[in-house]
Amino acid sequence: MNARKTLTTDGRGHLMIGGCDTLEIAKKYGTPLYVYDEEYIRSVMRVFRDTIESHYNGNGKVLYASKAFSCMAMYRIARQEKIGCDAVSGGELYTALKAGFDARDIYVHGNNKTYNEIVEAVEAGVGGIVIDSYREADILNAVAGERSIKQRVLIRINPGIEAHTHAFVQTARTDSKFGFSVSDGTALEYTKHVLNLKNLDLCGYHCHIGSQIFEKQSFVLAAEKMIDFIAEVKGKTGFEATVLNMGGGYGIYYTDDDPKLTENDYAEYLKALIGAVKSKTAEHGLNSPYLLIEPGRTIVGEAGITLYTVGSIKDIQGIRKYVAIDGGMFENPRYALYQSKYTAVKASDVNAECTQKVSIAGKCCESGDLIGVDIPMPEVESGDIIAVLSTGAYHYSMASNYNRNFIPQAILVKDGKSEVIIKKQTYEDLIRNDVIPDSLK
Repeated sequence: MNARKTLTTDGRGHLMIGGCDTLEIAKKYGTPLYVYDEEYIRSVMRVFRDTIESHYNGNGKVLYASKAFSCMAMYRIARQEKIGCDAVSGGELYTALKAGFDARDIYVHGNNKTYNEIVEAVEAGVGGIVIDSYREADILNAVAGERSIKQRVLIRINPGIEAHTHAFVQTARTDSKFGFSVSDGTALEYTKHVLNLKNLDLCGYHCHIGSQIFEKQSFVLAAEKMIDFIAEVKGKTGFEATVLNMGGGYGIYYTDDDPKLTENDYAEYLKALIGAVKSKTAEHGLNSPYLLIEPGRTIVGEAGITLYTVGSIKDIQGIRKYVAIDGGMFENPRYALYQSKYTAVKASDVNAECTQKVSIAGKCCESGDLIGVDIPMPEVESGDIIAVLSTGAYHYSMASNYNRNFIPQAILVKDGKSEVIIKKQTYEDLIRNDVIPDSLK
């Protein structure tokens, strides 16, 4: 089990989260069930916020990366902790605004924003829009001009740092759908284009070098390259960026193959990044840019677990043992997408010896519907509750109603109390948008 304070055990060996017995909340709410520890979420937000405050003179802001887990409760927590957010769709922007978020603390991302999403962002008065194509810049310039607005923008840049992470989530390579490359000159040329658009206020640059990265040096090198680029642009155009968004990507614990990090480790990563920005700006004689970071998975990943009830168990002697659960790829597609690894525990006896390796199978009509393979587990029986750890990020947000299964409800736990933050679906929810046309009546 991970080393985070969010998960503990009681005297009976039951898994506890946020002071709640997982067996009791599984009985109360049913399974599958997403469970989030509110205090853990807040504590990580504060680590990042306080590190910028104390080590960068408050000259920056933490933006919660909405894509990790977007719901109104999360935006309320972020707002209360005095951090901003980034939104990558009209839906995320709408949710944040409905939750009472100040639009000026929202930055809008996306490599192919629709026209309507651009209009919605401009009319909401968001703090900035990260632009990623000539077409988008030109559309945004026209939309802002029609409304007599000078829209603040950042340009997404590929600094040329290839992080050690899964190939599917590397986003800063030259061969990427995201951003403009520094190395081939396209970032400089795009900067010149944007500077000539009269309704856009270019403030600076954004980069994101990948996900699930544990090497601080990757972020340090990216920051150094970004400052070098800012200096190059100033020398060639006279424009000096005042905002630098370094994205997110710092990793979390999933299995014992990953480091068991503490909040202090997160602070040290950010201190290293800040140190690189300070030293490089001093080297080039630049002003310190307003620094933005976008932790998402880091904030909610380990804060969340998913509870399941074991169903059928199929032991194919000499080949594989399948433990089927009442969830699957419809509420956690990450194994199917990335072969992501997880830790699972028996909620009624966390300390039980793992005597076998099993494949945890879902209930979908797909042979690839697995949560993971070769997962160490103790002996389990039908009806047991198992908890899959570190499922707070990219689970609910990537869930679907495949096979017309319900997307699980989500609860927030704190101090031994639980509250629903995403309601349980019903069959009526599944058919809500279905229409029988006249020709079929």
